[in-house]
Amino acid sequence: MRRSSFIEGTFIATFAIIFIKILGMLYVIPFYAVVGIQGSALYAYAYGIYNMFLDISTIGLPIAMSKITNEYHTLKKMDAKKRAYNIAINIMRFASITVFILLFIFAKPLAMLIIGNLTGGNTIDNVTTAIRFVSLAILVIPYLSVTKGYLQGHNIINIPSAGNIIEQVVRIIVVLGGSFIAIKVFNFGADVGVDIALLGAFVGGLASYSYIKIKMKKSKEQLSLTEDNKKDKISNKEIRKKLISYAVPFIIINAVSSLYGFIDLLLVLRTMEGLGLDTITVEFIATSISTWAGKLNMIVTSIAMGMSVSLIPTIVESFTLKDWSSVNKKINSALKIILFISLPMAVGISMLAPSIWSVFYGNSDIGGTILSVSIFTAVALNLYMVSSSIIQGLNKFKTVYIASISGFVINGLLDVPLMLLFNKFGLQPYLGALVATIVGFLISTVIALGGIKKEHKMSYIDTLNTLFKMLVPLGVMIVAVILLGMVLPVNLDDKLSCILFILSNALVGGSIYFVISWKMNIFKDVFGRDAINKFITKLKKLTLKR
Repeated sequence: MRRSSFIEGTFIATFAIIFIKILGMLYVIPFYAVVGIQGSALYAYAYGIYNMFLDISTIGLPIAMSKITNEYHTLKKMDAKKRAYNIAINIMRFASITVFILLFIFAKPLAMLIIGNLTGGNTIDNVTTAIRFVSLAILVIPYLSVTKGYLQGHNIINIPSAGNIIEQVVRIIVVLGGSFIAIKVFNFGADVGVDIALLGAFVGGLASYSYIKIKMKKSKEQLSLTEDNKKDKISNKEIRKKLISYAVPFIIINAVSSLYGFIDLLLVLRTMEGLGLDTITVEFIATSISTWAGKLNMIVTSIAMGMSVSLIPTIVESFTLKDWSSVNKKINSALKIILFISLPMAVGISMLAPSIWSVFYGNSDIGGTILSVSIFTAVALNLYMVSSSIIQGLNKFKTVYIASISGFVINGLLDVPLMLLFNKFGLQPYLGALVATIVGFLISTVIALGGIKKEHKMSYIDTLNTLFKMLVPLGVMIVAVILLGMVLPVNLDDKLSCILFILSNALVGGSIYFVISWKMNIFKDVFGRDAINKFITKLKKLTLKR
């Protein structure tokens, strides 16, 4: 196995993430068409539960495994490194089997919690069966996650990244092929098609795990998995303690992120039902917010996170050297990149939301409206994730807990009141839940950044100044898209018409934003003058060669 340099590893991991996110976004078009609104709601219910329990069963160990592997490998503690991997696998064995049994046994109570008194749509039995099908993946994915962490701890990035791609491709094949054959060939109901589709998580995980284990078997000596490692004095108790201490911060963040969607799902279902909407509409709204709009939000989250991921480790390096000026500079750089990339994308998607929703899921006024607001939760989520990564890198774990839990609690407390308030003022009530989510993520971000500002006298003036400058190209882009929308016709019932409309607006709006940003030197403010000058120099050399 070949170890990757930091730059190479970052590129490989980022490419894999973006590729997987794009696949995850595109497969929903045929899948949604095959299973329909009710089937897609059933899929979203089961997957929401699965994601929440997956976080419980993995308990942050993959990242902890990566950190402890890298630490022991650097210290030449090969025996401790191997034992840490075996200990993590044993912990996962207990956790995954326990969580699988709990999920299988309590599938019906969970289904009752989700469905409540709703009638006329998916039944409690439908949801129960779906949860049990998807729970099989809990028996595989945790092992896969720890094994990836062990490889990443050796700076071996290409194998886990290839495993991620294999997992996603196989899962999508099962999801699309299984649901199509069940519903269109054998004429089973949408619930059976969804059950088979949910097996995709298990089959994809098994394929990826098999691939990675085969690769590891060929490199046992390189990975210190042989029996001839020199014994060291580090005890198993010390290893367990370190694994748990490294894992806990990620437990909090992952659990909070999963609970955001699950709590929103429950509260939107109950509130919309209380406001007198029919069951099919209620299920459509709730699952569109919790799952289907989120699939489209990946456009923003994957690219923005890919652009900023390489900055986070350098913040840790500056922190280790106690170079607070450098830490401050790099934090501002991370925030500026996130805003510069994700904010115009979110604004553009929001303005084109009806057409985008129509391409993926079919024409729907409700769906388009949900996406137009939901896309801004992706921007808030980006800021939350980056700020959380920063304060973890600075070992501010107490701040991590306070920021994450505070944002989650505020979101839960605001959900129902904002939905009722929106309804009172004649606005779509479900938008209140999206606003609550945005507020929750932003509160977490403010607490996180405020904590290190107070303790280490950080300044975010540079980010704010750049943000204000960005408003100029952003405003011109908005005006241009509005004017273009008045000229170009679009038929929301015709996917080709919607695609051409989206591409035309994206080309014009994106060009205007980037040209004006370049003229105003915003690129240099965001990426740094040195980086831009190097890029221009390389571009000139390539031009001369031609």
